[in-house]
Amino acid sequence: MPTFRFWKPYGVLCQFTDPEGRPTLADYVNEPSIYAAGRLDFDSEGLLILTSDGALNARLTSPKFAHEKTYWVQVEGIPSEAQLQELRTGINLKDGRTRPAKARLFDQAPKLPERPVPIRFRANIPTSWIELKITEGKNRQVRRMTAAVGLPCLRLVRWAVGPIDLENLCPGELSELTIVESGFFPKRN
Repeated sequence: MPTFRFWKPYGVLCQFTDPEGRPTLADYVNEPSIYAAGRLDFDSEGLLILTSDGALNARLTSPKFAHEKTYWVQVEGIPSEAQLQELRTGINLKDGRTRPAKARLFDQAPKLPERPVPIRFRANIPTSWIELKITEGKNRQVRRMTAAVGLPCLRLVRWAVGPIDLENLCPGELSELTIVESGFFPKRN
């Protein structure tokens, strides 16, 4: 069954229809009977795995499999080591404590295409980029985690799910995964 990686652009819904007429996956993907394994918010961008394999979809979206997801997050401010450590140990959110994350500050901004809607810019407040790796997917989790440590999220890009990443893709592009690539998601009993 075909499985694809797709770079969801900013301002696109993770579904194929919308009664309000907003941009959807159907504006970019013309493959029958595939569905997004997981979601990204309308205002987030990055990697979606699209598949017609129901078992793979279930493995990718079930919390028990704890697949690592890598996010590149542009935040307002420059994180201290203490703020990064808070992210690493887990954050108390209204819906419970997050699992420990891997967090690091980029030395320089990652090379990403410009977003069609520019981020908010304040001359007297610097921005920085954090790589955050999590193994769960609570609603708007990354945004809530960075906000909880005093680093409001300005731009959020999911770069990878496990070893599958956006390398050599541009926003709106689709690429079929090889059997080897799509087989990395192990089955657990």
